[in-house]
Amino acid sequence: MPSSVDFTHVNTTSSSTVKTKNDAGAEDRFLKLLVAQMQNQDPLNPMDNAQVTSQMAQIQTVNGIDKLNGTVSGLGTQFAQLSAVQGASLVGRDVIVAGNRLTTNDEDLLQGGFELASAADRVQVEVLNAGGRVIDTIELGAQSSGRHGFEWTPPEGVEASLGQRFRIVARSGSANVTSTPLMRDRVDAVIAGGDQLTLELRHSGSVAYADIRAFN
Repeated sequence: MPSSVDFTHVNTTSSSTVKTKNDAGAEDRFLKLLVAQMQNQDPLNPMDNAQVTSQMAQIQTVNGIDKLNGTVSGLGTQFAQLSAVQGASLVGRDVIVAGNRLTTNDEDLLQGGFELASAADRVQVEVLNAGGRVIDTIELGAQSSGRHGFEWTPPEGVEASLGQRFRIVARSGSANVTSTPLMRDRVDAVIAGGDQLTLELRHSGSVAYADIRAFN
Protein backbone atom coordinates (compact mmCIF):
# COMPACT_ATOMS: atom_id res chain seq x y z
CA MET A 1 0.00 0.00 0.00
CA PRO A 2 1.64 3.30 -1.08
CA SER A 3 2.45 5.76 1.65
CA SER A 4 0.51 9.01 1.83
CA VAL A 5 2.10 12.23 0.65
CA ASP A 6 1.81 15.51 2.54
CA PHE A 7 1.11 17.87 -0.40
CA THR A 8 1.02 20.85 1.91
CA HIS A 9 4.59 20.21 2.95
CA VAL A 10 5.71 19.57 -0.64
CA ASN A 11 4.10 22.75 -2.00
CA THR A 12 5.39 24.90 0.86
CA THR A 13 8.93 23.61 0.45
CA SER A 14 8.87 24.19 -3.31
CA SER A 15 7.53 27.72 -2.96
CA SER A 16 10.08 28.54 -0.27
CA THR A 17 12.92 27.18 -2.42
CA VAL A 18 11.89 29.22 -5.45
CA LYS A 19 11.56 32.38 -3.35
CA THR A 20 15.00 31.83 -1.78
CA LYS A 21 16.57 31.38 -5.22
CA ASN A 22 14.89 34.54 -6.51
CA ASP A 23 16.08 36.56 -3.51
CA ALA A 24 19.61 35.16 -3.86
CA GLY A 25 19.59 35.89 -7.60
CA ALA A 26 18.62 39.51 -7.04
CA GLU A 27 21.39 40.02 -4.49
CA ASP A 28 23.93 38.28 -6.77
CA ARG A 29 23.03 40.51 -9.73
CA PHE A 30 23.34 43.59 -7.55
CA LEU A 31 26.77 42.57 -6.25
CA LYS A 32 28.02 41.85 -9.79
CA LEU A 33 26.85 45.28 -10.96
CA LEU A 34 28.50 46.92 -7.94
CA VAL A 35 31.82 45.12 -8.60
CA ALA A 36 31.67 46.08 -12.29
CA GLN A 37 30.96 49.68 -11.34
CA MET A 38 33.93 49.75 -8.97
CA GLN A 39 36.23 48.14 -11.58
CA ASN A 40 35.27 50.70 -14.21
CA GLN A 41 35.12 53.77 -12.00
CA ASP A 42 37.09 56.90 -12.75
CA PRO A 43 40.41 56.62 -10.84
CA LEU A 44 40.39 60.39 -10.41
CA ASN A 45 36.90 60.35 -8.95
CA PRO A 46 36.44 56.98 -7.17
CA MET A 47 33.37 55.94 -5.24
CA ASP A 48 33.64 56.66 -1.56
CA ASN A 49 32.61 54.30 1.23
CA ALA A 50 29.38 56.19 1.81
CA GLN A 51 28.24 55.54 -1.77
CA VAL A 52 28.99 51.83 -1.54
CA THR A 53 27.27 51.53 1.82
CA SER A 54 24.23 53.42 0.50
CA GLN A 55 23.83 51.11 -2.50
CA MET A 56 24.18 48.00 -0.36
CA ALA A 57 21.58 49.36 2.02
CA GLN A 58 19.20 49.89 -0.90
CA ILE A 59 19.19 46.21 -1.91
CA GLN A 60 18.59 45.21 1.71
CA THR A 61 15.70 47.68 1.93
CA VAL A 62 14.11 46.29 -1.24
CA ASN A 63 14.41 42.72 0.06
CA GLY A 64 12.94 43.79 3.41
CA ILE A 65 9.96 45.45 1.71
CA ASP A 66 9.31 42.34 -0.40
CA LYS A 67 9.30 40.16 2.71
CA LEU A 68 7.02 42.60 4.53
CA ASN A 69 4.59 42.63 1.60
CA GLY A 70 4.51 38.85 1.63
CA THR A 71 3.78 38.82 5.36
CA VAL A 72 0.99 41.39 5.05
CA SER A 73 -0.54 39.46 2.14
CA GLY A 74 -0.54 36.29 4.21
CA LEU A 75 -2.16 38.06 7.14
CA GLY A 76 -4.83 39.46 4.83
CA THR A 77 -5.69 35.96 3.60
CA GLN A 78 -5.89 34.63 7.16
CA PHE A 79 -8.09 37.56 8.20
CA ALA A 80 -10.48 36.93 5.31
CA GLN A 81 -10.73 33.25 6.28
CA LEU A 82 -11.34 34.14 9.93
CA SER A 83 -14.03 36.66 8.95
CA ALA A 84 -15.80 34.01 6.87
CA VAL A 85 -15.81 31.58 9.81
CA GLN A 86 -17.12 34.24 12.19
CA GLY A 87 -19.68 35.38 9.63
CA ALA A 88 -21.12 31.87 9.36
CA SER A 89 -22.28 32.16 12.99
CA LEU A 90 -24.55 35.05 11.95
CA VAL A 91 -26.79 32.85 9.78
CA GLY A 92 -30.27 32.78 11.29
CA ARG A 93 -29.73 35.86 13.44
CA ASP A 94 -31.70 39.10 13.21
CA VAL A 95 -29.97 42.35 12.29
CA ILE A 96 -30.97 45.99 12.03
CA VAL A 97 -30.37 47.64 8.65
CA ALA A 98 -31.53 50.70 6.77
CA GLY A 99 -35.00 49.97 5.38
CA ASN A 100 -38.65 51.01 5.67
CA ARG A 101 -40.49 47.70 6.00
CA LEU A 102 -42.52 46.86 9.10
CA THR A 103 -41.62 43.53 10.67
CA THR A 104 -42.82 41.64 13.76
CA ASN A 105 -41.18 41.45 17.16
CA ASP A 106 -41.29 38.62 19.72
CA GLU A 107 -44.91 39.53 20.60
CA ASP A 108 -45.92 39.49 16.90
CA LEU A 109 -46.46 43.25 16.95
CA LEU A 110 -45.57 45.22 13.86
CA GLN A 111 -42.51 47.36 14.45
CA GLY A 112 -39.97 49.59 12.79
CA GLY A 113 -37.23 52.01 13.69
CA PHE A 114 -35.37 55.12 12.66
CA GLU A 115 -32.25 57.12 13.35
CA LEU A 116 -32.19 60.91 13.74
CA ALA A 117 -29.15 62.96 12.78
CA SER A 118 -30.09 65.53 15.45
CA ALA A 119 -32.80 66.15 18.04
CA ALA A 120 -36.32 66.79 16.75
CA ASP A 121 -39.24 68.67 18.31
CA ARG A 122 -41.76 66.45 16.55
CA VAL A 123 -41.50 63.03 14.97
CA GLN A 124 -44.23 61.27 13.01
CA VAL A 125 -44.32 57.80 11.53
CA GLU A 126 -46.53 57.55 8.45
CA VAL A 127 -47.69 54.03 7.60
CA LEU A 128 -48.26 53.51 3.89
CA ASN A 129 -50.39 51.14 1.85
CA ALA A 130 -49.19 49.31 -1.25
CA GLY A 131 -49.90 52.38 -3.37
CA GLY A 132 -47.86 54.69 -1.13
CA ARG A 133 -50.86 56.42 0.44
CA VAL A 134 -50.78 57.25 4.17
CA ILE A 135 -53.22 55.00 6.04
CA ASP A 136 -52.18 55.84 9.60
CA THR A 137 -49.92 58.26 11.49
CA ILE A 138 -48.06 57.61 14.74
CA GLU A 139 -47.20 60.70 16.78
CA LEU A 140 -43.95 60.18 18.71
CA GLY A 141 -43.44 63.75 19.91
CA ALA A 142 -39.97 65.11 20.64
CA GLN A 143 -37.07 62.69 20.18
CA SER A 144 -33.35 62.94 20.78
CA SER A 145 -30.72 62.24 18.15
CA GLY A 146 -29.79 58.61 17.63
CA ARG A 147 -31.68 55.35 17.14
CA HIS A 148 -35.32 54.79 18.13
CA GLY A 149 -37.98 52.12 17.67
CA PHE A 150 -41.76 52.07 17.49
CA GLU A 151 -44.66 49.62 17.32
CA TRP A 152 -47.79 49.94 15.23
CA THR A 153 -51.26 48.58 16.02
CA PRO A 154 -53.54 49.02 13.01
CA PRO A 155 -56.66 51.07 13.75
CA GLU A 156 -60.06 49.52 13.25
CA GLY A 157 -60.89 49.03 9.61
CA VAL A 158 -57.23 49.12 8.48
CA GLU A 159 -55.75 45.86 7.27
CA ALA A 160 -52.10 45.33 8.21
CA SER A 161 -49.62 43.21 6.33
CA LEU A 162 -46.08 42.09 7.05
CA GLY A 163 -43.64 44.12 5.02
CA GLN A 164 -45.88 47.16 5.01
CA ARG A 165 -43.82 50.28 4.45
CA PHE A 166 -43.48 53.47 6.47
CA ARG A 167 -41.71 56.82 6.37
CA ILE A 168 -40.42 59.20 9.01
CA VAL A 169 -41.23 62.92 9.20
CA ALA A 170 -39.03 64.75 11.72
CA ARG A 171 -38.80 68.49 12.33
CA SER A 172 -37.02 70.87 14.64
CA GLY A 173 -38.99 74.10 14.56
CA SER A 174 -39.67 74.71 10.87
CA ALA A 175 -36.59 72.77 9.70
CA ASN A 176 -36.60 69.15 8.64
CA VAL A 177 -34.36 66.78 10.58
CA THR A 178 -32.50 64.14 8.60
CA SER A 179 -33.76 60.66 9.45
CA THR A 180 -32.94 57.13 8.33
CA PRO A 181 -35.67 54.45 8.52
CA LEU A 182 -34.50 51.17 10.05
CA MET A 183 -35.91 47.65 9.90
CA ARG A 184 -35.26 44.21 11.32
CA ASP A 185 -34.10 41.55 8.87
CA ARG A 186 -32.73 38.00 9.07
CA VAL A 187 -29.40 36.65 7.83
CA ASP A 188 -29.91 33.75 5.41
CA ALA A 189 -26.33 33.40 4.17
CA VAL A 190 -22.86 34.90 4.42
CA ILE A 191 -20.60 35.50 1.43
CA ALA A 192 -16.85 36.14 1.80
CA GLY A 193 -15.29 37.71 -1.26
CA GLY A 194 -11.97 39.56 -1.41
CA ASP A 195 -11.61 41.72 1.66
CA GLN A 196 -15.34 42.22 2.21
CA LEU A 197 -17.97 40.19 4.03
CA THR A 198 -21.48 40.34 2.55
CA LEU A 199 -24.67 39.19 4.26
CA GLU A 200 -27.63 37.84 2.31
CA LEU A 201 -30.72 39.12 4.12
CA ARG A 202 -34.21 37.70 3.74
CA HIS A 203 -35.85 40.97 2.67
CA SER A 204 -33.04 43.38 1.88
CA GLY A 205 -30.87 41.12 -0.29
CA SER A 206 -27.11 41.57 -0.30
CA VAL A 207 -25.84 43.98 2.36
CA ALA A 208 -22.22 44.68 3.26
CA TYR A 209 -21.25 43.70 6.80
CA ALA A 210 -20.16 47.30 7.44
CA ASP A 211 -23.72 48.53 6.73
CA ILE A 212 -25.29 46.49 9.55
CA ARG A 213 -26.49 48.89 12.27
CA ALA A 214 -27.00 46.34 15.06
CA PHE A 215 -27.29 42.60 15.80
CA ASN A 216 -30.14 41.04 17.77
